[in-house]
Amino acid sequence: MLRAIELARKGEGLTRPNPPVGAVLVQNGRIIAEGWHEKAGGPHAEVACLKSLRPHAPDLRRSTLYVTLEPCSTYGRTPPCTDLILERKIGRVVVAVKDLNPRHAGQGLDILRRAGVEVVAGICRREGRELVAPFEKFITTGLPYVTLKLAITLDGRIADHAGGSKWITGAAARDRVQALRRRADAIMVGAATVRTDDPSLLPRPALGRKPWRVVVGVDIPSAAKVLTDESAERTLVRSGALDAVLKDLAKGQGIVHVLCEGGGKLAAGLVEQGLVDEFAFFIAPKLLGADGLPCFGRTGARLADVVQLEFESMERVGDDLLVMARKER
Repeated sequence: MLRAIELARKGEGLTRPNPPVGAVLVQNGRIIAEGWHEKAGGPHAEVACLKSLRPHAPDLRRSTLYVTLEPCSTYGRTPPCTDLILERKIGRVVVAVKDLNPRHAGQGLDILRRAGVEVVAGICRREGRELVAPFEKFITTGLPYVTLKLAITLDGRIADHAGGSKWITGAAARDRVQALRRRADAIMVGAATVRTDDPSLLPRPALGRKPWRVVVGVDIPSAAKVLTDESAERTLVRSGALDAVLKDLAKGQGIVHVLCEGGGKLAAGLVEQGLVDEFAFFIAPKLLGADGLPCFGRTGARLADVVQLEFESMERVGDDLLVMARKER
C-alpha cells in the first residue's frame, strides 16, 4: 500500500478535480503490475495498473489489488473501475480509504463484496487520508485545501524593513518550494507581494504542471510577470472576502489545492478566518530585527487569542528547517 501511495503522489497537481490515486497488483508475494492516475480524464489508477500487465498475464483470481482509494462504481469520464476488477476476476482488493464523496462512499466495495471479491479497507489509512486530504475538503465543503507556505527568519520576519526578501532561505529550501508548487492546483499571493517581488509563481521545472496563479488585491502593475509572461492567461486577480474567493476558485476553476505564499496581510487573513489547512514554515537560522516585516500581519492579539498549531513534521533542508504544522484539532 505504501508503494501505491508513492505512485499516487506522481499525479499530484495533475489530476484535478480528481484525487491522486495509485494501484499495485500483487501475486505470490510479488508485484506484477502497478500504475497511477496521471491526469484528469485519463485512465484511473486501476486501469493503468492492469494495462501494464504483460500480454499473457496469469490467472488473477489469486492476486491482490492494492488501491489507495476505493474503486469508483459509477460512470464519469471513464467507466467504473469495479467493472474492470470483476471482468479481470481479481480475487482480493485492499484499499486505504473509502470513497470520500458521500454519494458514493462504500458503494464500490459493496459491489465487489456481493460479487465474491474479498475486500479489506483501512490499510495505511492515515497515509491514505493525507494523500487525499485536498480532495476530501473540496468534495465535502466546496472549498479548496489551503497550504500556507512562509519563508521566515528565526525571529519570524519575511522581509526587511524595505520589503526585501531575496533570499531569506537557501537554495535547497527554494527547490523544495518548487516541489510544493507542483503539488498544488493554484499558487496564491497578495498584491503587495507582486508589487514588491514581481514573482512568476510558476513551478520550475514544471514537469507537466500548469497551476493557476491567483493574486488577491488591487493595484497590480500592468508589467508584472503574472500578467505578461507565457502563462498570463492562467492568472486570476481576485478581491473581497477570502472565503468567497476560495469558494469561487473551487467552483469556477475546479481548484482543489491552493498553495499560498503570502505575504503577511494575506496570511493573517487566512489564518484568522480559519481557512488554512496546512502550514509549511521554512525557517532560516537568521535574525532580522524588529522593523522587519512579520510573517503574520496581525496586531492587538492577546495570548488568549493565540492560534494554536500542532507540529506534523520537522526536517532539515539544506541550512534551513522545514516545519509542517496544522491547526490543533
